[in-house]
Amino acid sequence: MTQEQLKKVFEETDYVHFGGTNAEKKAAETLKAYCEELEVPARLEPFRVQMAQIEEAAVIADGESVPCRGFLCCGSGTAEGELYYMPSLDRVSLAGARDKIVLLDTQGVRFFQYKDLTEAGVKGILFQFGDAHFPNRDIDQRELREAVVGDGKKVPCAMLHVTAAAEMVRSGVKNVKIVIRQREFDAQSHNVVAEIPGEGEEYITLTAHYDSTALSHGAYDNMSGCAGLLGVMDALRAKKHHYGLRFVFCGSEERGLLGSHAYVRDHEADLPHTVLNINLDMIGSLMGRFISRVSAEDKLAHYVEYMGAELAFPVAEARTGVYSSDSTPFADHGVPAISFARLAGGNAAAIHCRYDKMDILSMAQLEKDIAFITEFTRRMADAACCPVAREIPENVKKELDEYLNRKRKA
Repeated sequence: MTQEQLKKVFEETDYVHFGGTNAEKKAAETLKAYCEELEVPARLEPFRVQMAQIEEAAVIADGESVPCRGFLCCGSGTAEGELYYMPSLDRVSLAGARDKIVLLDTQGVRFFQYKDLTEAGVKGILFQFGDAHFPNRDIDQRELREAVVGDGKKVPCAMLHVTAAAEMVRSGVKNVKIVIRQREFDAQSHNVVAEIPGEGEEYITLTAHYDSTALSHGAYDNMSGCAGLLGVMDALRAKKHHYGLRFVFCGSEERGLLGSHAYVRDHEADLPHTVLNINLDMIGSLMGRFISRVSAEDKLAHYVEYMGAELAFPVAEARTGVYSSDSTPFADHGVPAISFARLAGGNAAAIHCRYDKMDILSMAQLEKDIAFITEFTRRMADAACCPVAREIPENVKKELDEYLNRKRKA
């Protein structure tokens, strides 16, 4: 694909497309159409996601209303109590949290953190979003995920802008009330699946997520990865390879890797025939360093570094571990996985906010990233047998257990 063709992908998806919404489905249909333009058949595969419609959300601090957003799917109800600022979730802080409305420095919590808070007896939770130095005062729309709640109880949760949170602490607010009313229901998100058949029944699965957060147009995170998949597809579609290539544009990644979890669940019978997962999440940024995270044997990380040197393509880091993206469910099901990214940092390329638009990208750099990933994919697809061992190292399994909330992080 040319730079102009790549640019068009971003222009046609230049809007918020949060998982499970009609806008997300519109983006899915656009990507499906691009696959079909490249003469690669594609289909939408639906899966369930939890959704909610907020009808009322209020935070009242010492009788004064504070701008906020209620968390989706945290239930409906009212919680009132003493404000308790908790910059960390250490044991001493948790010991003083009972019957309080706690204010955290984070935008969300994971399973064991939420479990600790509810077992400590908190009445409600306030989170913070934004940057005091940004000109806008956006407040993100977050959710209390099913994977975070588990079998526990729901408590009212709301998001504040960081400036409002700081003012509450500065002014010594004593009492806070959180009011949430919402309608919760099931909705659908979609994976877009396209395939180039190989000479046999085994194949490589390439993934990238196309959904955005509630404030973001998601150009960098992660329509760039989807454009990358289309570029690889275009470059490799004309020739039949030893291994087939299956392209999965994942929905609702930002909501907890829901699309890739749904894919491995619904395609469990296919996984023994999947020799490798190649995941793209945030490439083509104007600034930033190219990295790979390998949820497979160390040899693959070394190979990426060697290949970068061979092709004069700088790879800043290649190492084993778990990448917080759609490669994770594949690795957890025993499929060797690798993620590629160009990480620019929040100062050069912000994500999960209004500033994630195509002007933080470089079509020239995206083209170079795609060329490297295409060559890596071609080598794997044309190998007489996949050189990557079908085994997940013990250190990666440990990280997977921690990331997927099966064990506490040591």
